[in-house]
Amino acid sequence: MLKKHLIPLTVILGLLLMANVFAYKLPTEVENLKKDNYTNVKKETEEPVFSIAQLEFADETLPVGDNKVTQKMKRTLASFSYGNLQTNRLHLKAAKWFPVVEPILAAYGIPNDFKYLPLVESGLRGGVSPKGAAGYWQFMPSTARMYGLKVNKKVDERYNLKKSTIAAAKYIKELYGIFDSWTLVAAAYNVGDGHMRRQINRQGQDNYFKMKLNRETGAYVYKLISMKEILENPKRNGYENQEALLAYKGPQEISEATTVE
Repeated sequence: MLKKHLIPLTVILGLLLMANVFAYKLPTEVENLKKDNYTNVKKETEEPVFSIAQLEFADETLPVGDNKVTQKMKRTLASFSYGNLQTNRLHLKAAKWFPVVEPILAAYGIPNDFKYLPLVESGLRGGVSPKGAAGYWQFMPSTARMYGLKVNKKVDERYNLKKSTIAAAKYIKELYGIFDSWTLVAAAYNVGDGHMRRQINRQGQDNYFKMKLNRETGAYVYKLISMKEILENPKRNGYENQEALLAYKGPQEISEATTVE
């Protein structure tokens, strides 16, 4: 009789144990399924993997495999992020300035990437520098006059976007004839061609990214590349609604000083 009762009890106990096992396994499997679905959704919505190697200025790329350059580029780009800079005004300036600047650069054979130079030169700080540079392209008075701009008590054509861009294009073209490298041209624009030539001769090095330069000039091309990156790829850098800003065509968008004659 005991054996007859033991068999049903054993079956019942076995069924209860199996029920407990499935009861604990089911939530885990459901959670895993949720995680897998979340991961798939996340993968579909994430931006493509971004590499510093994609960045360049006037078709001149950063040295591949140079960790020091890569880290410096990452730091500079991070400083231009939306959270740190929130440069809505720069996007608006780009919308105003670029239609004037781009055709002039093209007419003089200057790479289009140099349109970012006035944004870095005057867009970030504005006004007159401590050394006396002023206007969109931050010309010193003597340099401005050398390239055909009027600078006196009554008139300062450094603030005329069209005329100052023509002067800048002439200067940049002349610098390229000296350095034969657009990154060196950009650096020389910042620090002066005489100083740049001395550094090249002293260091025996003509690769901008491998040269030891003063802090401002050593960061200059990195800033230009960062400015280019946030304006060309705003969403990737935290600027979610910049398409509307770049398409902005409000009244008096280009002032008399910047109107193409």
